[in-house]
Amino acid sequence: MTTPQTDTAPTQGHAASHVLSVDAMGGDKGPATVVAGLAKFLGKQSAASAILHGPKQELIPLVDKHGIAERVTIHDATDVVMMTDKPSHVLRHGKNTSMWSAIEAVRNREAAVAVSCGNTGGLMAMSMLRLRKAEGVNRPAIACLWPSRNPSGFNVMLDAGADIRADQDDLLTYALMGASYARNGLDIARPRVGLLNVGTEEHKGRAELKVAHELIGNAAIIGDFEYVGFVEGGDLPSNKVDVIVTDGFTGNVALKTGEGTATLISELLRGALMKNPWSMLGALLAGGSLRSLRKRIDPRRVNGGVFLGLNQTVIKSHGSADETGVAAALHLAYRLAQSGFSDKLAARVASAASLAQDASTASGTDGSKIKTGK
Repeated sequence: MTTPQTDTAPTQGHAASHVLSVDAMGGDKGPATVVAGLAKFLGKQSAASAILHGPKQELIPLVDKHGIAERVTIHDATDVVMMTDKPSHVLRHGKNTSMWSAIEAVRNREAAVAVSCGNTGGLMAMSMLRLRKAEGVNRPAIACLWPSRNPSGFNVMLDAGADIRADQDDLLTYALMGASYARNGLDIARPRVGLLNVGTEEHKGRAELKVAHELIGNAAIIGDFEYVGFVEGGDLPSNKVDVIVTDGFTGNVALKTGEGTATLISELLRGALMKNPWSMLGALLAGGSLRSLRKRIDPRRVNGGVFLGLNQTVIKSHGSADETGVAAALHLAYRLAQSGFSDKLAARVASAASLAQDASTASGTDGSKIKTGK
């Protein structure tokens, strides 16, 4: 039996734990929005600083405009990864880009976390090349925060689109990584983990889901989480689970559907309240409650997908993020940096292969198929 690895104990910090590495380019709204979001973040985190990556001559005026020059170091990077670039092209031609520079700063321990609004496929490919997968991880995952009825206000869902495939061993690793993220990102001591399926009955779902159901259940004690079994799509915003595990195809479809629905509800509500003078008066009287509701369902608040399964932390911000969305991604990055999340997650997933082997032995499945990520 494998000895449990802790991801709750304090880690030894390093000098760059207060520094974030920010890719200023690649977002749909350009570097001005990224710098505005950075200024908004720095205004609320007095101890934080940042390394900003992009064309120096373009960034200097933006940084000076927001009065953050004393807390921002600019790394000159002339090229940009475009949203249309394929990951293979990014790997071959990306060494002079702002995205590459942002990841290198984390690789060299100049900063604790890298944040980019750029091409997701390119960012993941570049991150895997430069930061490498953590021991025991076959496929990294993107974890996102989902608004929920839980006291924290959020659930964690992964994978949100890093890889459309995931077998039973990958799903087990996702459960371990998601539980670690919930502990450090949401302060949940013993996260509840659920496996997304078409129903909660044990006989439902694909074969690999049924095997993953056993593996995750048997690893719960070792992984220090509570396994609640299969959950359905309607449970994503519920208070019965803290971490939802699924493959990247399903997770990405769910994420985009949720974001689109939240935006639609906001637009329909605004239209209904502006329909006539009486509804406008009602909106005025209920202004505080409506602002609270709008904030609760605002997708910008949960902007920032965390790449899990790498040796260091990278956060993908939405390409269309405005300054509020960029600031939200930076706040998440800073929280993870301050908690020493990268080291804690590495300690947890380093034993993922052994956990899978233990779980396979306990459930009677074939442990020879367990991947080591090497």
